[in-house]
Amino acid sequence: MANGSTEQLVGHLRIAQQNGLTQDELKEVIIHLAFYAGWPRAMSAITVAKKVFAEQEPTA
Repeated sequence: MANGSTEQLVGHLRIAQQNGLTQDELKEVIIHLAFYAGWPRAMSAITVAKKVFAEQEPTA
């Protein structure tokens, strides 16, 4: 996230969830890092995270 490589963030988010992190915890990490990496990069990361989280939603 800090260097703007959001294409690699997808894999990192998936692995983090496989290791037991929840969606809420991952959102908190992104928000925390926003103060260091900048809000524009954090918002890009949130967009990627939403897509990753939506992939895991059960479909009706």
